[in-house]
Amino acid sequence: MTNYLAEKVTSDFSRARLKSFLNRIRSLVSGSPTRLLSYEEVKTSLHLGGPIYRGIQTVPVKQIVGSLNRYAEFDRAFKPVEDRLANRWQNIDYAFYKAISLPPVLLYKVGEVYFVVDGHHRVSVAREQGQEDIEADVRECSTKVNITADLRPEDLSILGEKVHFLERTRLDRLRPHSRVRLTIAGGFDRILEHIAVHRYFMGLDLKRDVSEEEAVTDWYDHVYVPIVKVIRSSKVLREFPGKTEGDLYLWVLDHQQYLAEAEGQPLEKPEDAAREFLESDDV
Repeated sequence: MTNYLAEKVTSDFSRARLKSFLNRIRSLVSGSPTRLLSYEEVKTSLHLGGPIYRGIQTVPVKQIVGSLNRYAEFDRAFKPVEDRLANRWQNIDYAFYKAISLPPVLLYKVGEVYFVVDGHHRVSVAREQGQEDIEADVRECSTKVNITADLRPEDLSILGEKVHFLERTRLDRLRPHSRVRLTIAGGFDRILEHIAVHRYFMGLDLKRDVSEEEAVTDWYDHVYVPIVKVIRSSKVLREFPGKTEGDLYLWVLDHQQYLAEAEGQPLEKPEDAAREFLESDDV
């Protein structure tokens, strides 16, 4: 390695380490995620299937946000967080300047993001050098929920609850275009309770046993969707940045139940309860 290149790759690594430090400071101030996602944590929380071989692909570097087993050594922007990574990192950086061909990195794909199995330093150097894409050997893992590059480690708990909800209700199969999103911890368990109550009253009305599948589809078609339509038409979500239609659905049902129990008012149709709640001063 020439003196010039030796100084260059040393300087590049020092700059990357400084960026890692600054990222940590920004994270403390903004609360944004700084560490890579752990594949094992995601696999456990979301009950991933696979992986299935997808071949050699060109992958956007910014969609690589996690690692199989080295998530503590690089930050979310794949900047090195430890000085001991310098030797390997600088060798990869040297290969970049000399245009030496390196083998594809090995990635697991989950939703819209990727986890590094092998090639962490190559991804890190690619990010530092401003590469938009990298050649990768990809294995895809199936998931019931979509994952995007802005996923935070703390989001895994709610996504795990959603996976449990979908496994229990099979709503994603019964109503393939359904989109129930929540940001409230424990919200999906509350919806399961709503469906159980809905099933009970359906049985009383129909004077027969009601299957769980029938209850799920009836709840979705005649309770959830009507409330969501009112939420959309009211455009009230503009007043609640970061909240979802599912969050407001829970609030509407809580309001309806409160009126029924505390004030002795009869239960209204879901869409009427939603309209009344969203027009009230409680929102």
